[in-house]
Amino acid sequence: MSRSILLALCVLIPCLSLPAARAHGALVEMSVIDRDSGAVLIQYPARGERWIEGIPGQRYAIRLQNRTSERVLVVLSVDGVNAVSGQTADPGQAGYVLDPWQSTEVAGWRKSLSDVAAFEFAPLPDSYAARTGRPDNVGVIGIAVFREKRVRPMPKSKVSARQAQESTADAAAERSVAAVPPMAPGPSLGTGHGAREYSPVRQTRFERAGSRPNETVALRYDRRENLIAMGILPAPGAWARHPDPFPGGFVPDP
Repeated sequence: MSRSILLALCVLIPCLSLPAARAHGALVEMSVIDRDSGAVLIQYPARGERWIEGIPGQRYAIRLQNRTSERVLVVLSVDGVNAVSGQTADPGQAGYVLDPWQSTEVAGWRKSLSDVAAFEFAPLPDSYAARTGRPDNVGVIGIAVFREKRVRPMPKSKVSARQAQESTADAAAERSVAAVPPMAPGPSLGTGHGAREYSPVRQTRFERAGSRPNETVALRYDRRENLIAMGILPAPGAWARHPDPFPGGFVPDP
């Protein structure tokens, strides 16, 4: 990761309705990295969604790229489980705060401020979600992105000298808290609870601009054979056929 990642431990905010999940994010770009090879897993578009191929036992990380010039909060869900708190995922929960233009990689389930349990593809019964009694949403990675609330400064003409001093002191106190260094025929695939590894974060304060996420992004995954069965990947040995409605040229002699 390029800079320190920040963790916002937020109070649950009910979200009555959510925007439809997009395949690509305008605010935050999400991709999945094979941690052994370092390669970005190819995303295959199909039926308005994007899919990646996973292999049981393969360790992966989720790369998050802030594409804006402001801080954003990213609530990360894996198989319907919040990757920070372990709760059944809801956009109003805790998440990661990215600085402007920051890119970072989340490599596992957050266990503490200093370590994670590695993300690794696993058969559905061995997934963390299934082992904790929540198998219904296995096979999807999602993010809910929130913009930060902007505080409008009061006109100087309406602020007394004492109020200005108090406001400055309050702002300094705020900065001292928040400023930190920058359908398948075969068994489906899920994400397991892998080995513990060092991955430090720091807490920070983040006030959302609203209770509803500004953007949600989803990425589906499964085994190769299941992607082939669903028509997302071509079958082995298959070739793309492009029929030509006018294959001939001029009329030949008999």
